[in-house]
Amino acid sequence: MAQYKGTMREAGRAMHLLKKREKQREQMEVLKQRIAEETILKSQVDKKFSAHYDAVEAELKSSTVGLVTLNDMKARQEALIRERERQLAKRQQLEEQRLQQERLREQEQRRERKRKISCLSFALDDLDDQADAAEARRAGNLGKNPDVDTSFLPDRDREEEENRLREELRQEWEAQREKVKDEEMEVTFSYWDGSGHRRTVRVRKGNTVQQFLKKALQGLRKDFLELRSAGVEQLMFIKEDLILPHYHTFYDFIIAKARGKSGPLFNFDVHDDVRLLSDATMEKDESHAGKVVLRSWYEKNKHIFPASRWEAYDPEKKWDKYTIR
Repeated sequence: MAQYKGTMREAGRAMHLLKKREKQREQMEVLKQRIAEETILKSQVDKKFSAHYDAVEAELKSSTVGLVTLNDMKARQEALIRERERQLAKRQQLEEQRLQQERLREQEQRRERKRKISCLSFALDDLDDQADAAEARRAGNLGKNPDVDTSFLPDRDREEEENRLREELRQEWEAQREKVKDEEMEVTFSYWDGSGHRRTVRVRKGNTVQQFLKKALQGLRKDFLELRSAGVEQLMFIKEDLILPHYHTFYDFIIAKARGKSGPLFNFDVHDDVRLLSDATMEKDESHAGKVVLRSWYEKNKHIFPASRWEAYDPEKKWDKYTIR
């Protein structure tokens, strides 16, 4: 190899590249050798299998000339197959030993090449150590300044802690919500067929309006003939002049502090409706008993008070001030 002329740093860099290329060349040779061995082994196995059965068939034909019994023929065939398998196993073992010896020779040759490279005039390992130490010193100079505020920068540990706290708060809130939903309350209502028939029923705050109507219907059927054949889907629940959908839960109205046209939807304590007792026109900020009504009755009387004031519940619509007229 031609003598290299240049500075010590350039020489070290050149030798480093040389070692890298030599390592890549060795890896490529090992890969090529492995592919070649697998190809040869596969072809040999295919040939052995075909030769094996051809030899067994030939020996069986030569040893069964004339009349022989079926048992004798099977015994000879099995003996020939076992003998042939022993021969093939022995050949396979010899082939594996030969390949192992070749791999050992190749490893010894690679070690010899590495030894020769390490005996060059300048110490490559020392140069590599010096380069690593210089890089470590440069990296050490780039540390964080403890006096600088870095709270606005991404921080994995801080983000993991925030996510953990957020998950704990979510689970705590879920537990509190389920606890509130499981609480029982008494709902006072009137079955309305033109006049009020006051009843009460106990439900959980997590129950839907449909579940409430089903429970109320069970108690009303024995007193009102028209309800004995009616189903839950034929009933309506009106609270504060709003027709509440069957799929909403009482918890939905409580947590949202929902309000109707004539009072809050989240209170179920009962006060008399001033519109039915007197001619008072002043509004009271208090809840009134809800009304359970047959849908067929509403369709016939929706033009008459109080049904003329009822309208479908819209969560987007706000009733900041109550009206009683």
